Amino acid sequence: MKRSLKYRNNGTESLNLWPSFTDLMANAFMIISLFLLLALFKSLFLKYTADETEIDLTQTEREVRILKRQLALLDNRLSQKTQENENLKSELGQSIDDLNQFKKGALALQNQLQLSNNQLQLSNSQINDLEIENKKLKSAPPVVVIQDSGEYRFASGSAALPSQLKKYISNDLVKRIEAISKQRNLYVVEIIGHTDGQVNYGSGSNLDENLEAVAQGNKDIKTLVPGSNADLGLMRALEVVKQLQLAQKSGRLQGVKFRAYSAAQLQLPSGDFATANRKPNASRRRIEIRFSPLGRAETIR
Repeated sequence: MKRSLKYRNNGTESLNLWPSFTDLMANAFMIISLFLLLALFKSLFLKYTADETEIDLTQTEREVRILKRQLALLDNRLSQKTQENENLKSELGQSIDDLNQFKKGALALQNQLQLSNNQLQLSNSQINDLEIENKKLKSAPPVVVIQDSGEYRFASGSAALPSQLKKYISNDLVKRIEAISKQRNLYVVEIIGHTDGQVNYGSGSNLDENLEAVAQGNKDIKTLVPGSNADLGLMRALEVVKQLQLAQKSGRLQGVKFRAYSAAQLQLPSGDFATANRKPNASRRRIEIRFSPLGRAETIR
């Protein structure tokens, strides 16, 4: 200004634009540089932001892929667990079926055990019955034998009772039968006639026609004609029964039943079968009195 004023004062006016132009250009360059710098920064910022965004997207994609893999693994595990559950259900169903079968088998074994116990009880009962029967057999009533000899001997071929034999039957034998029957309740008294092996040549047996009548007391024993030793043994046994029945009519031997049988010459006193021996033998001629328990008769058809 001073210079200008000086020039003006000197009357001389001179204009110098170069410094101003230089200043202007410097300022413009600075402004342009500033804008370029700003543009560069902006570009760099945008690039950085894009890179960051791309990095974030890449990271997200990776995480998404990782999550997908994890989901796939979880899905596989879930499928495996589902299959395992199905297998467990199947095994559980099989176990339940096995348990039911086991229960059925246990029930069958229990029933079989109960049946075995029942059979065991029945066997024990049968054993007890057998023991009782064995005791009874061990203490079985004695067999009373009336020997056909001496004063008790029958006449040859006859069934008429000798007088001494009648007395024995009416007194001693009745007492023995009563005593045995009281000790062992009631028994069937079996009277069995035995003969020796002598051949009995009867003139024709009439037992078939008259035996029932003699047993009922409608005919005398003397009316019977034996045709064999079997006939003779039966006749003698029947005559002993009739003598015992007379005692029953007088009030004794109540409830006792009598049976008349014949063994003929078949059995020896030992109980063995006899061989053929036609000679007289007093030891084989006898009347046996046996006692049998009363029982129910069974019919086999």
